[in-house]
Amino acid sequence: MTGANPSLANPSLANLTLAIETATPYLALGLLGPATAHALLREVGRRHAEQLPDALDELLTGAGAGRHQITRLVVGTGPGSYTGVRVGASFALGLGRALGAKVLGVSTLEALIGPQLGGRQAVSLDARKEQLYGALYEVSGGVVVRALRAPARHAVTDFAAQVAGTIWRRDPAPDALALARAGEAHGASEWVLQYL
Repeated sequence: MTGANPSLANPSLANLTLAIETATPYLALGLLGPATAHALLREVGRRHAEQLPDALDELLTGAGAGRHQITRLVVGTGPGSYTGVRVGASFALGLGRALGAKVLGVSTLEALIGPQLGGRQAVSLDARKEQLYGALYEVSGGVVVRALRAPARHAVTDFAAQVAGTIWRRDPAPDALALARAGEAHGASEWVLQYL
């Protein structure tokens, strides 16, 4: 596989950003570079750990890239399931160390934006018991440029009132390329995991 065999990688692909999002029931991977944008999305339930290595090889093979071309990793830091968030973070930290690549953290909520839409967008994940984790963002060029309401836990009715009249994306599948763009724009080198 290309991910394991550097000799098969396209040499014109360099300085790639790999995004890893495992906080939701989806496994979302994105590979972003000056000459490439590839994504993989699978609904895996709680099987992130068993599917992540092969999914990464599949993504790299599809892009014609090798692991050695990854210079930055972006990991979704939650909120999300305890196990899911930790699987993504552990994998990213291990791979980053092996590759000598930076590992940056970005809120999982930034992967929920509709990157094709600009302007104000509210996003949220169900936190059960009439609660959610939500944020309100200003989006431009497919990336969050400003948090108008920082990610936080809310009662569903309170958040609905706060974002009335705004595009509200509730529990969508994450977009790993949106996460990669956010990481390139403002990913944090110091980050903390958040759990639902």
